Amino acid sequence: MNQAAFISFNGTLYPENQPCLPTTDRGFLFGDGLFETMRVSQGTVPLLERHYQRFTHGCQVLRSPLPDFDILHDAIKAILEANHLQEGSLRLSFSRGPGPRGLSLPPHPSPSLLLTTAPIPQSHPTPIRLALSHQHRRDERSILCRVKSLNALPAILARMDAQERGADDALMLNYKGTIAEASSATFLTYWKGSYLTPPLEDGALPGVSRARLLEKGLCYEHTLAPDMIQNVEGAWLITALSVTPIASIDTYPIPLRTDMTETLRDILYGAP
Repeated sequence: MNQAAFISFNGTLYPENQPCLPTTDRGFLFGDGLFETMRVSQGTVPLLERHYQRFTHGCQVLRSPLPDFDILHDAIKAILEANHLQEGSLRLSFSRGPGPRGLSLPPHPSPSLLLTTAPIPQSHPTPIRLALSHQHRRDERSILCRVKSLNALPAILARMDAQERGADDALMLNYKGTIAEASSATFLTYWKGSYLTPPLEDGALPGVSRARLLEKGLCYEHTLAPDMIQNVEGAWLITALSVTPIASIDTYPIPLRTDMTETLRDILYGAP
């Protein structure tokens, strides 16, 4: 099917066009929440435990109640079955729930948990052009760099600026001036015979696919200065859903390593 028929809100299925989010929800009003985007394969979420582990850490950072794993698992199973989804993506959006006016916290939080699905694209992403974002940066000192916050305004503005400059996406720097990540993806490069990705202390999000590559010893953390770009031998954006080759960064062309791209896809989207 081309479009999901149902969403799940707090464990109940609703038609996707039926409003269900309270107008006082703090995720909508303040971005007070988290999200996870997960790959669906053969009707299941094979890396659910990994995503839940990161989600758990995010809830601890936000000091928010954590949904029970078994309840979440049952809700995911129900929406995948209702939408007959075998291959695609699942997004979990979570907020602290309804609250009083202003920033004051609700005395007894009742979190909101929204699940939505989408079919997987029929083709792999084509090579894209990146532009370094000097104005909108990742704050490597902030604990929010470690969580997938609902508030993505710096990344949104960085991508907008990059597109106005003729690029497809932004490659964000941190306040030290080194590379952190793209607006919504891990940055991976091949440089002097090794796959490298920025370390967490440089503002990179602890991505699930990123962690899997590190655990397998297939890439290494390394601080990446912008002047290294002119000598890279390949570069990609990595997410839970895709490996996207990078064709250029600013004025520097990047070699398109088709063989490496296919290898990365096999590693990440084969057996977990």
